[in-house]
Amino acid sequence: MKIYTKTGDKGFTSLIGGSRVPKYHIRIESYGTIDELNTYIGLIADQQPVSRHKDVLKQIQNRLFTIGAMLAADPEKSSMVIPDITDADVVVLEQEIDGMTSLLPELKHFILPGGSNTISFCHLGRCVCRRAERLVVQLAEESTVDENIIIYLNRLSDYLFVLARTAGQDEQVPENKWMPRF
Repeated sequence: MKIYTKTGDKGFTSLIGGSRVPKYHIRIESYGTIDELNTYIGLIADQQPVSRHKDVLKQIQNRLFTIGAMLAADPEKSSMVIPDITDADVVVLEQEIDGMTSLLPELKHFILPGGSNTISFCHLGRCVCRRAERLVVQLAEESTVDENIIIYLNRLSDYLFVLARTAGQDEQVPENKWMPRF
């Protein structure tokens, strides 16, 4: 099988179900941003300080691939069976957040991104996750979107924030506190 099909050379692509849409369509932006996020999760998982979280990060990558497939399917025309995102997937993130948070000092200030590559990669992932969430919410205004996708993305951005704090603690990097000027 060739990797290139030439069917997108005119700026259109196919959704699962056969519909053709322009490559700038909000649905394409949504699952394209999920793909970008998945790449950041892979980059985060490659960082030594978070290696103990590798299994969870791999699970997150699998869930993001599922979300991408869900978003790539035309809800009006696709008859393909696609895995879904469940409440249990959200619970996994919440349990991970709670477990990491219990080992961190109480959050009493806003934190600026940075301090190490790992911390910065986590914050980049968090920002891409928030963008994906905004796009999916916008898509949900005009089309059918499983609400668990939005919930999962919301929780995932929280997970990435807490993972950044955890990486900083593991690396003994002080948190970069925002000090507003008044």
